[in-house]
Amino acid sequence: MRIALTLLLSTSLTAGAALAQTPAKAPCPNPDAIGLSRTVEIDTTGGPGFGIEHFKQHDFLRLNEVILTFDDGPWPHNTASVLKTLAEHCIKATFFPIGKHAVWYPEILKEVAAAGHSIGSHTWSHKNLAGMPKEKALEEIEKGVSAVAYALGKPGAPFFRFPVLKHPPELVTYLGERNIGIFSTDMDSFDFKMRTPERVIESVMAKLKKFGKGIVLLHDFQAHTAEALPELLKQLKANGYKIVHMKAKDQVKTVAQFDQVIAKEEVKLPTVSTQPTSSVVRTINE
Repeated sequence: MRIALTLLLSTSLTAGAALAQTPAKAPCPNPDAIGLSRTVEIDTTGGPGFGIEHFKQHDFLRLNEVILTFDDGPWPHNTASVLKTLAEHCIKATFFPIGKHAVWYPEILKEVAAAGHSIGSHTWSHKNLAGMPKEKALEEIEKGVSAVAYALGKPGAPFFRFPVLKHPPELVTYLGERNIGIFSTDMDSFDFKMRTPERVIESVMAKLKKFGKGIVLLHDFQAHTAEALPELLKQLKANGYKIVHMKAKDQVKTVAQFDQVIAKEEVKLPTVSTQPTSSVVRTINE
């Protein structure tokens, strides 16, 4: 009996210590916020695929659960607007930035990271990898991964989304060998085709009503998506949907060769001028 009581006490103390180490979720100051329902950790070993549009093995969402994902950023004004709305609603999302955009606007991507969102990658220049020579396709993938790390000053999550949701089998295998998870979608909002916030909202809500849950593909690159987000979240809450956040178990491992390529390129915004600074700027009075 004494041994049993000792074991019970020890187990209770261990459980209590574990609970004490788990940080309590801070209350959301906005009473109208949808809030975060739960956070899941994703182990990307072997390159699992998510999103029933292409991958049906790991359908982990419960009924009425929604994951928000944003592609093609970071972009001035639009990404900031999305971040502001997400913060007001105390929720987190997953971003899949284009490598070029990440290097053009590293300060914006750093704001995404500072807000606690997950950041994967979406290739270097958003080219359709289907039909592309494998060497070029791998360069697109790896430069995108390295560009995000370069912009953030640290590696992002081992999360990847193929442009235009085209998944060449040999590249799916490659990402698996790299232990990078592949994210398709449960429902594409097609917000890049919608030209008003109202149509974006209608598209997402109609598909959620049909499927009941899902990983939703949106674009922080699109101004009308940023404008739609406050009302979309309001409608999600009113209809009983809950927001889930995905966090990666580990950071992505970049490839040194492509880290060096990105560092050497020091990609600048695509201005036309090629004149040296001495020709563009000269002191006329001092």
